Amino acid sequence: MPEDDLESLPGVGPATADKLVENGYESYQSIAVASPGELSNRADIGNSTASDIINAARKTADIGGFETGATVLERREQIGKLSWQIPEIDEMLGGGIETQSITEVYGEFGAGKSQVTHQMAVNVQLPPEQGGLRGSCIFIDSEDTFRPERIDDMVRGLEDDVIQATMDDREIDGSPGDEAAMEELVNAFLDQIHVAKAFNSNHQILLVEKAKEIAGKQEETEWPVRMVCVDSLTAHFRAEYVGRGQLAERQQKLNKHLHDLMRIGDLYNTSILVTNQVASNPDSYFGDPTQPIGGNILGHTSTFRMYLRKSKGNKRIVRLVDAPNLADGEGIMRVKGEGLKPE
Repeated sequence: MPEDDLESLPGVGPATADKLVENGYESYQSIAVASPGELSNRADIGNSTASDIINAARKTADIGGFETGATVLERREQIGKLSWQIPEIDEMLGGGIETQSITEVYGEFGAGKSQVTHQMAVNVQLPPEQGGLRGSCIFIDSEDTFRPERIDDMVRGLEDDVIQATMDDREIDGSPGDEAAMEELVNAFLDQIHVAKAFNSNHQILLVEKAKEIAGKQEETEWPVRMVCVDSLTAHFRAEYVGRGQLAERQQKLNKHLHDLMRIGDLYNTSILVTNQVASNPDSYFGDPTQPIGGNILGHTSTFRMYLRKSKGNKRIVRLVDAPNLADGEGIMRVKGEGLKPE
């Protein structure tokens, strides 16, 4: 949207419009979903002025009013479903990972959380008829887990018919048995994964703002951003805010961080996939003592919560713990050299 359009909002002159655009508020819709405090800080304006700007943007963008259930259903038809390429898990999730939602995957060390983020960074780029969303991926790496070699393994590990369909879609001449064509395909997948390493929690929060900018720039391109992965969401927050005295501040920052991620999902029809660390509850005498960290803030904000548990060998139990419209369930996958595969 041109900057001049923003100047039609009350209290927005050329200088304020420039500041808004510089901070990623390029449309009425992005302003409409902001909070007055946030807009006030970013654009260097008063709270009351920020409130007036947001209210005007909501009216112009037609956001914030009531609507019928039929309208909500119609809008939900735009939501994409990203396949795991594992029928049992896709069925449990009602088709796969949803766009416009946060999917949290938690489990102990070595359970396969990072394997899931790598696999979804591949799957999201597949053509829709192959279970993908034909979009690019943003990968925020807080634990130094991203490995391009793993993406290579997983692309080569796709089924031959999926590889062929993807080559045809990307206009790559060749077949799954053609090494030159496979090399070109792997590089094409890597080109659509935007990776950034987060050095601390503040940097991680900043990277989500940058992710929003990238998603906005690519929205109308051939490869819109259809997935944002954060691996892991909680590592830096857990390390930097230690003890009960800092718990409130940690949760407050984590809450804002999650809502920034959710905003990307809502604005750009993007799926948000986050991994979470776990802690052992010593008070648990029965059942599994493993609990995700992040407390109620993360529990309430995540749309889907999935628990990965180790089993024999390369087998992993995938449990759907919470979902707004799905029953709890379990599925089995295997973590192999060529990627995540069915039992």
